[in-house]
Amino acid sequence: MRLRLLALALLMAFAQLPLLAQTANPSGTQDPSKFVGVWRGQFDNLPGADLVIDNEGGSLHGAVVFYLHKRADTNSPFTATPGLPGPLLNLRAEGPTLRFELSHRLAHPPRTLHDPLMHFHLTITGPDQSALGNDDEGGLGLPMKRTDY
Repeated sequence: MRLRLLALALLMAFAQLPLLAQTANPSGTQDPSKFVGVWRGQFDNLPGADLVIDNEGGSLHGAVVFYLHKRADTNSPFTATPGLPGPLLNLRAEGPTLRFELSHRLAHPPRTLHDPLMHFHLTITGPDQSALGNDDEGGLGLPMKRTDY
């Protein structure tokens, strides 16, 4: 699990995308307010990912920051360094799950310039609790907690 989360953090830590928003219009039966807020996920007591989601203008949009975990040597503690924020693309609410895509093309140029979008989801698991998952990798996902702005 730690290796998958670390790989996810490494993949996104150097994304050099401007903070742009993509919107989605959830169906009338959806309640987008359940996704709105700042969601923070940690592993090994260090930041792992932060998502900011809002619905200004009646459409969901947001951004994500992944953190790179590294250490100087095997005897040193891990530290977390934030990457650049990237927009959440093609958001769509499906019941308790918000599905979206992230670009990976600027993560490690030039070799990633033609990478396809990566597919993610944020699933509400309880009051102010969710899990962030990478659909392309599977697994349980990173536990997230909604916090104040």
